[in-house]
Amino acid sequence: MSYLLDTLKQCADRLSRYSRLGQKIGEQNTKAGLIEPVIGALGWDVLDPEEVHREYRRRSTDNPVDYALLLMRTPRLFIEAKGLGENLDDPRWANQTISYATVAGVEWVVLTDGVEWRIYNAHAPVPVEQKLFRTARIAEDLESAAELLALLSKDNMSGNRLQELWRSFFVDRQVHGALNDLFSDKEVSGELLDLLAKRVPDLQSADVRASLQRVRASFDFPEAGASSASDPRRPVASPPPTASPSTRTLSGPSPSAQNASPRRKSQVSGDERRLRMTDLMAAGRVLPGATIHADYMGESHTAKVSPDGSVEYQGTKYRSLSAAGRAMKEIVAGPGTPETTLSTDGWGFWRAEDAVQGDIASLKMIRRRAAGSASDK
Repeated sequence: MSYLLDTLKQCADRLSRYSRLGQKIGEQNTKAGLIEPVIGALGWDVLDPEEVHREYRRRSTDNPVDYALLLMRTPRLFIEAKGLGENLDDPRWANQTISYATVAGVEWVVLTDGVEWRIYNAHAPVPVEQKLFRTARIAEDLESAAELLALLSKDNMSGNRLQELWRSFFVDRQVHGALNDLFSDKEVSGELLDLLAKRVPDLQSADVRASLQRVRASFDFPEAGASSASDPRRPVASPPPTASPSTRTLSGPSPSAQNASPRRKSQVSGDERRLRMTDLMAAGRVLPGATIHADYMGESHTAKVSPDGSVEYQGTKYRSLSAAGRAMKEIVAGPGTPETTLSTDGWGFWRAEDAVQGDIASLKMIRRRAAGSASDK
């Protein structure tokens, strides 16, 4: 793990240098300087074609995959590389590699430009856009990226640890969708009202309904960390429910502080979760009226943050980042899109300029920084 983290730091330094110089290094240099060092740090022998096969073809007539990582001469993971700065949201890149992996019997696929690493389960019985398992961005959080990428190590691929984590992820996503339906902005669920009527029989149904309309529902699923996966003797945590994991707690108009158990840096702490968009604006991290950005289905989208913390997208105000992200997905994907696709962790989905640090980062990262700064005071 430490060697992998050191390698990612070196890659981050190269990225910073390329950015300062405004260099476009192309796909081959991206592979040599940013991708192959990581593959080697994961324990794969980049000099052995029976372990790391470049330009892999199952048949001579097939289009090649940039890398096939093999165990016992059997492909276990495909890596499709793109040049630094290319648009990974173009659906062609993931679709082509996932389709080929399905035919070749390879379950796991990675799409990367050296900065961002996206891990897909090609065999998952869901639409292509839901096959995305996790994303690591080494320019944002080196430790979190190292934890995730460690799942792709030779040792962990041998032990099929990634499949164990995917199963938890898949189940959690379905449960998250059902919970989200119960606590959506639509009509209060009759099932939930009936359940609460049994739990609090002294309250009138109208009062319970009014209370449910005031509540803001969030569901916190534990994240899968490679720190546990890298050592087979340590327990593995279950991953969160979506590709952009939704961290959700249940809070009413006056939420009380919870005693938080120690968490790894990659997980959302209680201090972070209590921060709202208005808190980030008060801390000077996000400016009122700031434009926020998100990429979905190969397109870039923007919204604006209002001074009251709501989010305006295409002329409509939404009370939360997640609601705005969900609305955007519904507009882009069209009617009939499954709830598991529409469900969105707005903090991870949207990006903005951190007015204190001066860089572009996910709002989840900016919130983490704000929570850290507050705790230091």
